[in-house]
Amino acid sequence: MVRKDLKYEEAMATLEQIVARMENNELDLDTMSEELKKAKQLIKLCKDKLTKTDQEIRKIINE
Repeated sequence: MVRKDLKYEEAMATLEQIVARMENNELDLDTMSEELKKAKQLIKLCKDKLTKTDQEIRKIINE
């Protein structure tokens, strides 16, 4: 499970580590499945943070 308070940079770094391990064939099938689930959660977290930041910036600009 991914922490909700994880910073964007930390989430991206974790995603990069997962991708690197996959590219280097360091994951067995079971571990890969778990890492892919974690990556999906991290991608959603990053997307949500980017969307929220975009909305906040637009709100500030429009004030």
